[in-house]
Amino acid sequence: MIKTVSFPGLGLEFTLNRVAFTIPVLDRPVYWYGVIITAGLILAVFLCIRWGKRFGITEDNIVDMMLFAVPAALVAVRVYYVVFNLDIYRRADGSLDWGAIFYYGDGGLAIYGAIISSAIVLLIFCRRRKLSFLAYADLGVHGLFIGQLIGRWGNFMNVEAYGGPTTLPWRMCGSSIAAEMLRDGYVDQAGYEAILSGTLGVHPTFFYESAWNLVGLIVVYFIGKKRRFDGECFLFYFFWYGLGRTWIEGLRTDSLYLFGWELFGAPIRVSQLLSAVVCVLAGAAMVWAFWKYRGGRPELFVERLAAQAAETDKGE
Repeated sequence: MIKTVSFPGLGLEFTLNRVAFTIPVLDRPVYWYGVIITAGLILAVFLCIRWGKRFGITEDNIVDMMLFAVPAALVAVRVYYVVFNLDIYRRADGSLDWGAIFYYGDGGLAIYGAIISSAIVLLIFCRRRKLSFLAYADLGVHGLFIGQLIGRWGNFMNVEAYGGPTTLPWRMCGSSIAAEMLRDGYVDQAGYEAILSGTLGVHPTFFYESAWNLVGLIVVYFIGKKRRFDGECFLFYFFWYGLGRTWIEGLRTDSLYLFGWELFGAPIRVSQLLSAVVCVLAGAAMVWAFWKYRGGRPELFVERLAAQAAETDKGE
């Protein structure tokens, strides 16, 4: 459970334990990954409640939505991962090992599953509550940025989600990293020893993505304060996250691959392909929207709510 990770170029070293604490009565470990993910979720909900008025979304809307979105996301992050890694969960006779599939302790989760499920749940929720999907999504992506920038540090505690070999000053080293890189063929024996000595390391891609999401959160916060149309923050999120994930995924060594398919002789990374497509589509949609509203912006959902409230007050 305990691993040592160092950043020799920065003079830093950490001793990491996946287990945060153990529940005494049940003798059940609670992992830092879950603690960090939960902390990110709580902070995201708290801040979205504070910023909700700007989008015409109330605290009740947010809490009620989370009651549906969180369970759906917990299922979706696992389903997305399993679908693209079915061979891992097959027994020798070819049948699926459902016990392994439902065991979340192996860490097999994929964030795109949560993003997709949240969008679907939000669409249904908004239709039932007669809310603007785009206005709610503008607020919701603030929460996604927060959750992802914090959640990636769970990967650090697990010593996972890192990239290939590098000699950059912020390279990450450790005996467990060296062993996995040798096992998976990313380095030879000399490379293994170089990682142990600290002259070679791996890209801390978990940090790259956390920092990328932090910048995205700052930018989307200011976009949200002066957005020109409902959906602008929503589109920016997919453009920004897709752009960052496309290049970061290319550095990782634990990517999900598209059923063994290849493009130009290289295996297709699922998240990299999806990110690139999403980035292009969201970017094109933003350009189209800016062109469409170049003469003046449409009325926002929050402004329509304010006008309706004013009319009601006037009638009374």
